[in-house]
Amino acid sequence: MTYDVAIVGGGMVGATLSVALAPLNLRVALIEAIPHNAAAQPSFDERTTALSNGSRRILETIGVWSALHAFATPIAKIHVSDQGRFGFARIDASEQGLAAMGYVLPNRALGSVLWSRLSSAGIKVFCPAEVSSVAANDEVVKIEITEAGAKSAIDAKLIVAADGAQSAVRSAFGVAADVRDYGQTAVITTVLPQRFHNNVAYERFTPSGPLALLPLDGGRCTLVLTLTNEAAQSALAWSDQEFLAEVQRRFGFRLGRFLKVGRRVPYPLSLTQADRTSAPRCAIIGNAAQGLHPVAGMGFNLGLRDAACLAELIAENANDADPGNLRLLREYDAWRSADRRGVIAFTDGLVRLFSNPLSGVTGLRNLGLLAFDLLPPAKSALSRLSTGGGGRVPKLARGVALT
Repeated sequence: MTYDVAIVGGGMVGATLSVALAPLNLRVALIEAIPHNAAAQPSFDERTTALSNGSRRILETIGVWSALHAFATPIAKIHVSDQGRFGFARIDASEQGLAAMGYVLPNRALGSVLWSRLSSAGIKVFCPAEVSSVAANDEVVKIEITEAGAKSAIDAKLIVAADGAQSAVRSAFGVAADVRDYGQTAVITTVLPQRFHNNVAYERFTPSGPLALLPLDGGRCTLVLTLTNEAAQSALAWSDQEFLAEVQRRFGFRLGRFLKVGRRVPYPLSLTQADRTSAPRCAIIGNAAQGLHPVAGMGFNLGLRDAACLAELIAENANDADPGNLRLLREYDAWRSADRRGVIAFTDGLVRLFSNPLSGVTGLRNLGLLAFDLLPPAKSALSRLSTGGGGRVPKLARGVALT
């Protein structure tokens, strides 16, 4: 069987691309090793994702936001501060003319909705299944699949690497990736503060790493506590009372006392950046293209724009009958370049800036936060960066259907 597009990886970005391609009358296959509702599925676990408005629009345009909206918590304001310093910055959605700065969505809800849509979208799903081998020629990519112990083979005109930061497909095409270990671990959990969060998302920088609190329903918050690897191991062994006391010390009492904490899960942090976003007959998207530090919550949003851009180019080239042609892939590379470069530099720069202990740097950093808080154009620029608005914005992110 020959498919027009074979997507390897059915996580958040790969599944979204599959749903986006469904209306295009193409033969699309999705290959995923772990069912979306399995406890071992790394994409759709207990974490939450901060969606930008552009990402919300993409999900709305492909027809899944109506089922997700009930699970999403709007972010009305963003508050950024530096522990022990006077600098802070605030961004208010109403001041930007927005209904919300973004939304916080449980990953499990996103997985459930996307995969339920796949079952009725005409996508051929191989799951649980793994890609055993990949070999490309001038015409197609030959893919060997292992499913329930049995091997089968398909051809695809275009293969999409959406299989994560350690992408086997990317490696099979000889595309290397630069990996920078931050020496940090994000401890992620849910906390219940004494006061209602008022839909404010907090980013607080501390000497040992950033702390983020994202609003959830019922007055709860997702907590992303970034620590050195050694400190994270200690934090996982603390009692709930010890853990909450440390969070309180770092965050302060803006939300009163922290009353409860959920299960703590560690995630090692690094920056992974593929050398290229394509190879002959292969497009690379999501974490396979770039895996970011969660400090600004931009990783998934950037990956979703990868998917939206690629889907648009495939739709525009529908008459070509070859979605894996070299011209399309070159256009994909060119389109993604500026957005990708800007977000990676911004995120990595934040990590470096706010982990620098030199007194001169911390002073300038705090002045910068205050200046940002007083400059509306700077806030608008950051809002545009979070939606990819610095360059060509994909149709789906503008609310325009591909067909």
